[in-house]
Amino acid sequence: MTDAAQNAVTRAAEVLKSHRESIDRLDAILVYTLGERFKHTQAVGHLKAEHDLPPSDPAREAKQIARLEDLAEQANLDPEFAKKFLNFIIAEVIQHHKKHQE
Repeated sequence: MTDAAQNAVTRAAEVLKSHRESIDRLDAILVYTLGERFKHTQAVGHLKAEHDLPPSDPAREAKQIARLEDLAEQANLDPEFAKKFLNFIIAEVIQHHKKHQE
C-alpha cells in the first residue's frame, strides 16, 4: 500500500471513529430522554387511574403524531419513520396506563 493510500485509510478510520463517538453520545441522549419522558407518562398514568380516565386519548395522540411529523420534516427526518417511532412509544405508554388501572 502506498503512503497516500495508507494516509487515506488512516484518515477514514479517524473520521469513522468520530462519527461513531457522536452516534454513541446521541444514543445516550435518546435513552435518557426517553427515560425522562416515561417518568412523565407514568405520572399521567397514575393521574388517569386515580380519576378513572381512559388510558388512551386518541385526539391528543393524533395531534402529537401530526406535530412530530412536522418536526421530522424540519429536521430532515423521514416523517413516516417519526410517525412509526411515536406510535411505538404511544403503544408502550398506553400499556403502562392500563397496568395502573388494574
